[in-house]
Amino acid sequence: MYSFMEHQPFNLDQLKTAHAKVKSGADFPVYIREISKLGVKSYSTYVSDGHTVFKGDNVFELSSDAKYAQQTISDNANPDAFQEQLKTHQQGGSDYLTFITQCAAAGVENWVVNIAEMTCTYYDKAGHKMLTETIPG
Repeated sequence: MYSFMEHQPFNLDQLKTAHAKVKSGADFPVYIREISKLGVKSYSTYVSDGHTVFKGDNVFELSSDAKYAQQTISDNANPDAFQEQLKTHQQGGSDYLTFITQCAAAGVENWVVNIAEMTCTYYDKAGHKMLTETIPG
């Protein structure tokens, strides 16, 4: 894991500060650039409770706490419904918790943001890719 003898590349306070600046989907690319400068290489957000695992260099990982009440993820993935709900959310048609409820119902277990590739990939409970989007630069 991580040795505390080394310099910790980023911490949760820095990540929360960067995330607090995101007011809409338009702010997301700026957030990605900011956390990349902190040393984040990728992160996975889990629909079940909203916790996120951030990854940096040298197998460094940092996990946030749960952000909301436990959601039950559907065993029946519905990529078509999810893509419609995501589009609506990205256009400001739903708040975050509504979107999370829709993700759970559509079978989305988590999403992974790969900063080097500037992609966000959504996965179902079986680990199958439901959708990969390019993050605008």
